[in-house]
Amino acid sequence: MAHLNPGDSAPDFALLDQNGREVRLGDFKGNRLFLYFYPKANTSG
Repeated sequence: MAHLNPGDSAPDFALLDQNGREVRLGDFKGNRLFLYFYPKANTSG
């Protein structure tokens, strides 16, 4: 796993949204983006 340092660009990745559609980080290129990861409801996370 690569280490990121402050100021580094994040690598492109894809995740599923709440509707099961794939969303890529690259879809938001040129925009400010705040990512918040949280466990799905009723999980042990």
